[in-house]
Amino acid sequence: MNQQVRIGTRGSLLAVTQAEQVAAALRQRYSDLRPVLVKIKTSGDKFDKVPLSRVGGKGLFIKEIEEALHEEQVDLAVHSMKDIPTEIASGLTIAAILEREDPFDALISRHGKKLDALRTGARIGTSSLRRQAQLLHYRADLTMVPLRGNLDTRLRKLGTEELDALVVAAAGIHRLGRQAEITEVLPVAVSLPAIGQGALGVEIRTEDRRMHDLVGALNHGPSAITITAERAFLARLGGGCQVPIAAYGRLDGDQLHLVALVIEPDGTGVVRGERSGPCARPEEIGIGLAEDLLRQGADRILQKLSGLSLETPAAP
Repeated sequence: MNQQVRIGTRGSLLAVTQAEQVAAALRQRYSDLRPVLVKIKTSGDKFDKVPLSRVGGKGLFIKEIEEALHEEQVDLAVHSMKDIPTEIASGLTIAAILEREDPFDALISRHGKKLDALRTGARIGTSSLRRQAQLLHYRADLTMVPLRGNLDTRLRKLGTEELDALVVAAAGIHRLGRQAEITEVLPVAVSLPAIGQGALGVEIRTEDRRMHDLVGALNHGPSAITITAERAFLARLGGGCQVPIAAYGRLDGDQLHLVALVIEPDGTGVVRGERSGPCARPEEIGIGLAEDLLRQGADRILQKLSGLSLETPAAP
């Protein structure tokens, strides 16, 4: 029997490419499935000329797609994990996290110059407060140019907005097949990635057992472990696009290593830390590192930027 599965996705070139990746994985595993894409315009697409920090942050890229899931207009949705808030909408769940692509940030410059070789005052286009803050911390002379729009739109703007370079997620560049344009992949000491960057998540209705069984087979355990730790870190801090927060987890055998930071938008104040532990306890590691950073002063940065009430728990 030829069974149709409707996949909700944003309509951008990158989003469609990512949704097609999931569709291909489903076709390969289940010969009787017929995945079809349903393109949905989100609030994040509608307000693509306004900085994310001013219009509500990452949930804007999935709100309308989640509504379509609730209303059974689609059977599953494909999102970039970095776009998914730490609190999943009621009645929905992330059923699978696919194997993570390159999680790091990439510099693409007009004349092939690496970050250290860019001229004094170089104009850098970025859509991310996190990237902006870390770049300014590394080189305070740089000029940050807020840049919104889909990835292919931002790549075009490199030549039209008098920019010296762009900083974007390497994963998106790879998925569009344009990796030859990357000038430099930035090390974590310069630009620590966003939580979940490089990974795709498949969201379904919690009670849809059929989709749960179908999609669950796509889950990549190691990627799910590291991203669970990163998201636990973010959830404990309560941050979003309005606050520059970064974290990156990696596995070494049965050990999980997590590095993270909280930084002021102008790069002047940064709190950074690391924590390791058994990979079977990713949430504990993420929460523990968040509490480490709060004790080191991250609470003051967060309160200053977003008015969050974040009391560091007393030691047991």
